[in-house]
Amino acid sequence: MNLVDQINEKHLNENVKSFPDFRSGDTVAVHVKIVEGKRTRIQVFKGICIGVKAKGAYTGHFRVRKLSDGVGVERIFPFHSPNIDKIEVTSRGKTRRAKHYYLRDRKGKEARISVDFSREN
Repeated sequence: MNLVDQINEKHLNENVKSFPDFRSGDTVAVHVKIVEGKRTRIQVFKGICIGVKAKGAYTGHFRVRKLSDGVGVERIFPFHSPNIDKIEVTSRGKTRRAKHYYLRDRKGKEARISVDFSREN
């Protein structure tokens, strides 16, 4: 085992194993730890997952997009970030694409992704 693998193994997040199985097009609620001065609190960022990269790898991340007061907001969350408390899948989307960057140009009804009821729990 080389030095890079040892460092990556040391900094892995234990919560990754407890994250639900989700993919691009799903609506997820990411519970993120926010530090404000001396206090830490949990803030929920709920939106559509528009892309997942290298899910099992140390460098893997996923993008979540939401509309806030008519303005699109995207955040990139590394899977092994210590700031992610938990992830909840709100609904599972029925899509054919791996990346949903086209949602950046759409608003309202045209930005919806239909629900895949065959994947619902």
